[in-house]
Amino acid sequence: MRRRLWGFLGLLGLALALTFPKSTLYVEGNGKRHLLKVEVADTPERWAQGLMFRERLGEDEGIVFLFPEPTAGGFWMKNTLIPLSIAFFDRQGVILRILDMEPCRADPCPVYYPGVVYQGALEVNQGWFRRRGLAEGARVGGEALKRWPKR
Repeated sequence: MRRRLWGFLGLLGLALALTFPKSTLYVEGNGKRHLLKVEVADTPERWAQGLMFRERLGEDEGIVFLFPEPTAGGFWMKNTLIPLSIAFFDRQGVILRILDMEPCRADPCPVYYPGVVYQGALEVNQGWFRRRGLAEGARVGGEALKRWPKR
């Protein structure tokens, strides 16, 4: 039991110490542009951390995951406390799939696979895309995409 507690506290300490660059993004669809303040996950450590242990996320805030290569990998919600929607997009910013994900505090946590090859992913509060009438085919753009990691 103690070992487990120390492991959890160590993970929590790492989570609290990891910082993310801040930037802006927009999602454009139906003739409208919706602005977001985002944190940028552009390294393996930031990809692994994501929004774990966060208790809240502002309405027009999120996190964008930028990968150097196309991938088909899934996302999971281990230790994520906020219900999220995630949009998977290609290198040109075209949204290929949007999924809703539920918080998970105990194993086994489900893995959310988009069923498409993507190079970026945008997580926001659950329902954010739906409330704005945004769907697959909408486009992601903005300053944050300038941080795309090199291959």
